[in-house]
Amino acid sequence: MKIVVCVKQVPDTETKVVIGSDGKSIDSADVKYVMNPYDEYAVEEALKLKEAAGDGEVIVLSLGGEEVQPAMRTAMAMGVDSGVLLKVENAALADGLSIAKALAEEIKTMEPDLVLAGKIAIDGYGHQVASMLGELLDMPVLPTAKSLEMADGKATIKREIEGGTETVTANTPCIITAEKGLNEPRYPALKGIMQAKRKPLEIKDVALNDEGVEVLEMSLPPKKPDGRIVGEGPEAAAELIKLLRDEAQVI
Repeated sequence: MKIVVCVKQVPDTETKVVIGSDGKSIDSADVKYVMNPYDEYAVEEALKLKEAAGDGEVIVLSLGGEEVQPAMRTAMAMGVDSGVLLKVENAALADGLSIAKALAEEIKTMEPDLVLAGKIAIDGYGHQVASMLGELLDMPVLPTAKSLEMADGKATIKREIEGGTETVTANTPCIITAEKGLNEPRYPALKGIMQAKRKPLEIKDVALNDEGVEVLEMSLPPKKPDGRIVGEGPEAAAELIKLLRDEAQVI
């Protein structure tokens, strides 16, 4: 079984975001970048499938500048066999469709049995590349999987929907996006980290098909107002309820 896992490098969720002097980009001086957390679930699931089958190949695929390599090496340290980096300039301004087209062209040459990815990237929240890949590759898409089973050339997932759980099945090859709870991603061991340095990582220069996105302005969310104490003890309950109803309007 050949599995391709699409990953993205994103700012760590604990990073303090500082807007650059141009007002249109993030100052990357003190930003720590990591593999997109949802993509970690996809990597782990691919490795579990390979281990269950007893053989196979897992390839990590990403798009961006050479600075994306650490996230790909992390996947290799977890156990991924090799990687392909589609090198482009200023990938942060690429729109979802142009990214999907570039990924799809590379995936076609790989002829995988399964394509995995995180359900969403936490920096852009586009939630669209996997669906576009399905259309471009003519593959069914099974999104937001909380569980995955493979049998007889079919993939079956369970996902949460409003009021319950939905089970969906599709023939392979197909595309599956990973939801939190699908598994518990493993931590790379020292041996895996050392081996990752020697695993093949092919870098291919590509050009995106579309003009991409133009950022006009970037600003931080407004500062939350300071909290206040409305009283002490049971006698403060009435005032608190009044403020929640009349001022905050949450009840």
